[in-house]
Amino acid sequence: MNKFLEWLGKAAAGIKTRWLTVVIWIALVAVVSMVWPQVNEEETGSNNLLPEDAMSEKAATLSDEQFPDDSGVPLLVVWYRDGGLTDKDFSSVISLFGDLEDNPLENQKMIPPFGEMPVPALQGAASEDEMALTTPIFFKEEASTDELQSAMDSLQKRISDRSEKQVFEKDIDSEGLHVRFTGPAGIQTDTTALFSQADVTLLIATVLLVLVLLIVLYRSPILAVVPLIGVGFAYGLISPLLGFFASRGWIVVDAQAVSIMTVLLFGAGTDYCLFLVSRYRDELQLEANKYKALQLAIANSGGAIMMSALTTAIGLLTLSLAQYASYDRFAVPFSLAIVIMCLAVLTLLPAILAIFGRTAFFPFIPRTDKMVKELTEKKGKPVRQPKTRSKFSKAAGRLVTEKPWALITVCLLILGGLATFVPKIDYTYGVLDSFPDDMPSREGFALIAEHYPPGEIAPVDMIVEADGGMDEMQSVLAGMENVAEVSDPTFSENNGNFVHYSITLSIDPYSSEAVAMIPDLKEGVVDVLEQAGVENAGDRVWLGGETANLFDTEQITSRDQNIIIPVILIIIAILLLVYLRSIVAMTYLLLTVVLSFFSALGLGWLIIHYGMDEPAMQGLIPLYAFVFLVALGGDYNIFMISSIWRNRKRMPLKQAIAEGVGETSSVITSAGLILAGTFSVLAVMPMQVLVQFGVVTAIGVLLDTFIVRPLLVPAITTVLGNYAFWPGALWKKTDAQSQENRS
Repeated sequence: MNKFLEWLGKAAAGIKTRWLTVVIWIALVAVVSMVWPQVNEEETGSNNLLPEDAMSEKAATLSDEQFPDDSGVPLLVVWYRDGGLTDKDFSSVISLFGDLEDNPLENQKMIPPFGEMPVPALQGAASEDEMALTTPIFFKEEASTDELQSAMDSLQKRISDRSEKQVFEKDIDSEGLHVRFTGPAGIQTDTTALFSQADVTLLIATVLLVLVLLIVLYRSPILAVVPLIGVGFAYGLISPLLGFFASRGWIVVDAQAVSIMTVLLFGAGTDYCLFLVSRYRDELQLEANKYKALQLAIANSGGAIMMSALTTAIGLLTLSLAQYASYDRFAVPFSLAIVIMCLAVLTLLPAILAIFGRTAFFPFIPRTDKMVKELTEKKGKPVRQPKTRSKFSKAAGRLVTEKPWALITVCLLILGGLATFVPKIDYTYGVLDSFPDDMPSREGFALIAEHYPPGEIAPVDMIVEADGGMDEMQSVLAGMENVAEVSDPTFSENNGNFVHYSITLSIDPYSSEAVAMIPDLKEGVVDVLEQAGVENAGDRVWLGGETANLFDTEQITSRDQNIIIPVILIIIAILLLVYLRSIVAMTYLLLTVVLSFFSALGLGWLIIHYGMDEPAMQGLIPLYAFVFLVALGGDYNIFMISSIWRNRKRMPLKQAIAEGVGETSSVITSAGLILAGTFSVLAVMPMQVLVQFGVVTAIGVLLDTFIVRPLLVPAITTVLGNYAFWPGALWKKTDAQSQENRS
């Protein structure tokens, strides 16, 4: 490996090859950007996240086949006035729908005959308190998001011309008439608008944050820009490459995945840059030739960087085992981003550093002792060498070797205490729960939920295939707890054995209580069919609708977690074992990462629930956070432990641990602050799932950076002594041998 890395350093950053490397990267990015589409041009707008074999998806498919509905994609126009809608409000609705009948909107497919109704008849369609009225407009299924948005803009103007001022803009709690667009069409256009505005904000905020942190941490304007150049070139290659994959249908990407990929690229990419830059600075203090120093830096840190990238990439790739699309869509973009970023750090970044040389660290330029002496004599005054180790690094190195048991106890109490809050977390899987409270489509949805009977907003669809037992079906369903109404059966015209029931619940259909009813509803119908002698009754009942969709989401995401979490732990265990050749080290490194994850989840819940006043955490967060924290936490593990392992070959164990902590704490602290900072930037995003993911991941990175990596892991290594290396070659190495090798 060292020979390969030495060759790579000469090939990418030699005196004759440095400019060639930069030119190759520029040409490569330019060509693929011209030939292939950018990834954000190929984002899917589909909200179908469940697999085709999920019960609710099968119900939807059967509904389309056996009970076709040609009405189209609905837009729900919600009219609301606190205190009750007026006759003038109802007249405005009648006037609007009369106009829509005569002058349809673009891609309008069908509207109810509200334009022909008298005011009293329309009042009967309002909510019981007459404060809200929902009027649907149906659009063609093939209409694009842009076309829907154009039609809705036109509709908004028509409504504004007939109503009071600012019916769309006013705060929902203010007096007067309010109108909101919701339903599938409204949610689709709102989501697209939110991400189109937030992507630019996210990119700018991430770049500025990383730039500021780099300047503060390294106090060098050039060095602050160099990693950003490397990340920028990597993104310039990744974006069209993923765009090409998506255009061919090989992968599916959505706005959420692209947003997190951007953060991951800047966070993890800058970390890898820091690992190399930090080593380069150390080598420049020992080697006068900047090219030789760079080659040594690549040889000494390249293995850890490659191993870290490999661990992270494979860890993230395990998301492809998921059935839930939000997980699966992350796998390839994230893994590919890490691999290309690693390639950029080991080729492009060294070439740029070779061009700048020591000047990259200006004004705190690292020099050898001889160079410092010569410069001191030339200037006639002492020249200060830049410090490579902070007081914290030195103190941590002493502390972990002098008082390891005390440190282990304190760390476990802190981390374990935070982890105890995990069982108390409440989760939500509702799509709208992830949107901002003031998003128009969410406000409209909330108005419907508040002013209409709870179950009417999202009835449960039940489809049954049977040739008997139907006589009792409706009465059995109607007699079940929390069922308000069951529709008369509708028989399929294509196949008379298929029957459809619409079940209206008496409780909030999005509540946990309603979701828990789904298996009971199915079991009740299956019992009726079995009593009627129907074979394989369990395979002849399907439940659909929002409540069934939430039930499937919980079941499938739980299944994904149960598969992916053990797989990623096994994969990372194997990689650590191969790299460190120690079963003991692999075991306690994995255990500390898992403990750190649960601690981050517990503290994240306290902040989300009590600090941000959110009633529940998004149900996708645990697996998202686990994969990222375990994969990225492994980076810091590998970087620090590899330093201890390397030092152990030439010095006593405790000294090797202290030196390893001292050598790596500064760079790990810098890298951790940048990584946590970039994930915290997700707070600017409009989706709660991204905000909460950013919070939990940032907390986990900070716990890793300031507790687990510099204190807990080296303290455990100190306590275990040589057994930390078992059964590797260093296991039987004595301190006397190390002292002899050193001398």
